[in-house]
Amino acid sequence: MWKFASCDGCQLTLLDCEDELLPLAGRVSISHFLEMSSAEGTGSRGPAGLEGAGPYDLSLVEGSITTDEDARRIRHIRGISRRLVTIGACATAGGVQALRNFADVAEFRSAVYARPEFVATLGTSTPISAHVPVDFELRGCPINRLQLLEVITAYLVGRRPNVPAHSVCYECKIRGTTCVTVAHGTPCLGPVTHAGCGAICPTYGRGCYGCFGPVADPNLESMIRQLGRDGMSELDVVRVFRTFNAAAPEYGPVPEIAEGLGTEEPQ
Repeated sequence: MWKFASCDGCQLTLLDCEDELLPLAGRVSISHFLEMSSAEGTGSRGPAGLEGAGPYDLSLVEGSITTDEDARRIRHIRGISRRLVTIGACATAGGVQALRNFADVAEFRSAVYARPEFVATLGTSTPISAHVPVDFELRGCPINRLQLLEVITAYLVGRRPNVPAHSVCYECKIRGTTCVTVAHGTPCLGPVTHAGCGAICPTYGRGCYGCFGPVADPNLESMIRQLGRDGMSELDVVRVFRTFNAAAPEYGPVPEIAEGLGTEEPQ
């Protein structure tokens, strides 16, 4: 388990599995998981002081790439990993920290730090897939623990993980949840958001805000038109897509599509 720029929530999801971990623990040897233990496996130091000599059958990666050192580390980790799976919004879509991609990072740095010249950072926060090949992406903020167990189990037995690619709307139908948009005109990103949360927000009467990232091939034009009908301005639409998954490439066309919904300019 490798950590980059993130809050550690997706790593904790694995530890939260509790009883489900017991049968798994007998099948795997965890060599590097600093959230769980400072102990590392034999030969755990790689070249130039990088963690992990490997090789590893499966590497789980949390977090986005925000520094030159991060970029160097992830290339090393990819080289010593037979399979590399990214977990969570930071690793799959840049995370909330990717809001820096649309602003002046130097200005942020000077406002936050007393000695900004000592802070080495890139101007962007990018997903792991922007730097190395990724075998599988597990979305969410945080990820679904049962989906994580499915991914680990699938690679243990030599098959591709069976993680649904449908939208949150499907989960609403499974739960028998009334559509908040149809019934109340509540803006909801469910039609373009990857399933995995269990449709928690619509079940409690609020719209989905997209924490599981984009579904495959989202119909953004239709979604944005609907958000406009539900009362959202151009600025509102851009902001609602720039949250947990700000750097998701699927959401790149949002500002252009949303242009004209309102008179405000996105900041």
